[in-house]
Amino acid sequence: MVGLVGSLALVAVGTLVIWKGSKYFEQSAERLSKHYGLPVAFHGAIVVAVGSSFPEISSIVISTVVHDEFSLGVGAIVGSAIFNLLVIPALSALFSEELEATRSLVHKDAQFYIISVLVLFIVFALGATYVPGGTNQAAILTPVLTVLPLATYGVYLFLHQQDASEHVAETELEIDRRRELITLVVALLVIAAGVEGLVRAALSLGETFGTPSFLWGLTVIAAGTSLPDAFVSVRAAQSGDSVTSLTNVLGSNTFNLLVAIPVGVLLAGTATINFLAAIPTMGFLAFATLVFIVFARTDLELTDYEAYGFLGLYLVFLLWMALESIGAIETVRGI
Repeated sequence: MVGLVGSLALVAVGTLVIWKGSKYFEQSAERLSKHYGLPVAFHGAIVVAVGSSFPEISSIVISTVVHDEFSLGVGAIVGSAIFNLLVIPALSALFSEELEATRSLVHKDAQFYIISVLVLFIVFALGATYVPGGTNQAAILTPVLTVLPLATYGVYLFLHQQDASEHVAETELEIDRRRELITLVVALLVIAAGVEGLVRAALSLGETFGTPSFLWGLTVIAAGTSLPDAFVSVRAAQSGDSVTSLTNVLGSNTFNLLVAIPVGVLLAGTATINFLAAIPTMGFLAFATLVFIVFARTDLELTDYEAYGFLGLYLVFLLWMALESIGAIETVRGI
């Protein structure tokens, strides 16, 4: 491995590469959505969310296929979901004049996201208790178990398709579709290269500190791969598009939990995750989701004070992970 200094350098370079790729992706995705006359909510919850989730799905594909570290990819996705829920809305609120929520966002997107968290937890529990060979410390995930989360995401797409079918498109934006699609593909390849750097850095940090790679996926890879979501949401909020800013966060997290993790399982054939390690982190994710819903529903607006509350809660999460890394506590290791 490359050592501490090399690992930190990889984190910096990988994060920069992801940032550059995400900028080009965001621009092309926005122009394509306007060209096809997609509604704002559909653009935020599906188009932008799926595209900005490419770093997370890349992390689990690269971790599983290239490095045989499925747990690292799962850690990155769960950590990214926590980052998205707490840090991105906070930054969007602080760097914009007003960040408004809608009843549809709270009662459809946010509540469906809670269902996504529960579905993933059920899949982990089934892998620990019903799959032959599964134990508390070795939940075995099989392709059959991926049917539940993938079907759930299909329902999510159906709900948005029904809403989009009633949308009357405004004047379509004239663009060079071939050029925009090429830009989109190149941007995704650049992002994948940046993710590879983060994965290597996380594996090296795990060896340096003698800690499970799962923990570094929860923090280092999670923060780095969440950059596209952060840039998209903050810029949308600054331009007054609160709907895209918040639906992007929820849509991205829903995609990551219900599609990205099953993709990793399908690529691996079967995958094993420490169920005892997943319980506390999934529990924190569920708690963060409830906090997000309460803050978003209160007057249907996220204030600066609520934004600071989000950031404070994320700092608590980082402190928890830091204590785990130095061996002061062992609530996530499952040993």
